[in-house]
Amino acid sequence: MREGFFCKIVGLIGVSGLFLQQAVAQDASVLLADREDETQETVLPYYDYDHIPDFTYEEVEKRISEMDTDMPFELNETIFAFIDYFTVRNRDYTRMVLARQEMYFPMFDEVLSRHDMPEDIKYLAIIESGLNPRARSRVGAIGLWQFMPATGKEYQLYINSHVDDRMDPEKSTDAAIRYLKALNRRFNSWELALAAYNCGPGNVNKAIRRSGGKRTFWGIYRYLPRETRSYIPQFQAIMYVLRHADKHNLILEEPAYTVDHEKVTLGTGFTFENLAKHTGLCLEDLELLNPSLLRSEVPEFGKNISLNVPRYQHAYITENMDWLVDSLETTQQRYLASLPEKEEKPLHNITYRVRSGDVLGKIAQRYGVSVNQLKNWNNLYSNTIRIGQVLHIYQDSDTFEKSLASSQQQNSDSDNSAGKMYTVQPGDSLWLISRKLDGVTIDQLKKLNNLNNNQIKPGQKLKIG
Repeated sequence: MREGFFCKIVGLIGVSGLFLQQAVAQDASVLLADREDETQETVLPYYDYDHIPDFTYEEVEKRISEMDTDMPFELNETIFAFIDYFTVRNRDYTRMVLARQEMYFPMFDEVLSRHDMPEDIKYLAIIESGLNPRARSRVGAIGLWQFMPATGKEYQLYINSHVDDRMDPEKSTDAAIRYLKALNRRFNSWELALAAYNCGPGNVNKAIRRSGGKRTFWGIYRYLPRETRSYIPQFQAIMYVLRHADKHNLILEEPAYTVDHEKVTLGTGFTFENLAKHTGLCLEDLELLNPSLLRSEVPEFGKNISLNVPRYQHAYITENMDWLVDSLETTQQRYLASLPEKEEKPLHNITYRVRSGDVLGKIAQRYGVSVNQLKNWNNLYSNTIRIGQVLHIYQDSDTFEKSLASSQQQNSDSDNSAGKMYTVQPGDSLWLISRKLDGVTIDQLKKLNNLNNNQIKPGQKLKIG
């Protein structure tokens, strides 16, 4: 019996050992599988974007001295501070322009070569706009090269409520290069030409005079506007940073590339949406390639406007040009026919002379128009107006009559108010004046005229009702 009992015990231990071996083997296989997964994870490409390599002034100075450029410069503390800014404190901005450079630099290089200009001028667009063709400054400068309206028109950039060529990368680049070329001829120095591009030739001439006739940027540095003093050092810092981005661990995995495109002319008076429906083009591509068309449409103008379309659809569009133009015209005509007819109302041209305390918003509210309408009618590029300036305001008959009635009411109220005034005579006091006027007390006179005491003087005008 004991032998049977011991046999059973030995059998159970054997079976348990078998199960234990299988369990251990299973756990071991799981562990090995986990280790294999871990091994696979560790061999995947990994970039430490947060690692910022150390660098010294001497290292940067040596790299700059070895740069191959038509616009050489010497490193100083100001430029070094901006290099530190772009490589340490604002690395996100630098990565952003690194990603965008392939979209515009090839076109910049072509235009600069055509005008026999230094290739490094292309870096100026980074300082101006961060390579954003729709960039807009607080003072109204727009586009890759930040043209103000007056300068843009001087260099044949068309600007209205439908089209703004300052946002056209090709047209604005050609205009900017021609402008910079003219400034360089004037100052015979690229640094001074760039400074004039930023603050205007007048300010550079003034700085030259105040410096005693010096004609270098650092010679007139202290006499330039504050923004311009940092403008050239930023430009020179970017020249260095984009050449040596890898030295500062500014790694770019996926640069942005522009959509290859060709120009076509399809007439006028159609929307991007309709063109996309008829051709299968991507609406977003059309808007990306044509940023100067502000309303995503080709407006009805006296001249045809060339449209950028993706190259892969260019052949299809040119082969079916007649059918496509006819279809777009038909769609537009049907759309216009579906609109309710509006009765044409005659417009009245009102001239208004700006007075002290006036602002565009106040004038627009008074005449029932918008600030943008005031600016368009009077060719204003900002909200600044001056006393005595004449503004033209256009109103239909209904609005004109309401404004006229309101103006007459204001004049009537002014006349009534003027009739309830009293001029203080010699010997008058508030008590005597209150006795002369039935139902008016001294306290009422003081409240009406914001008086803190009973002192009045001859000739003073008092409201009495």
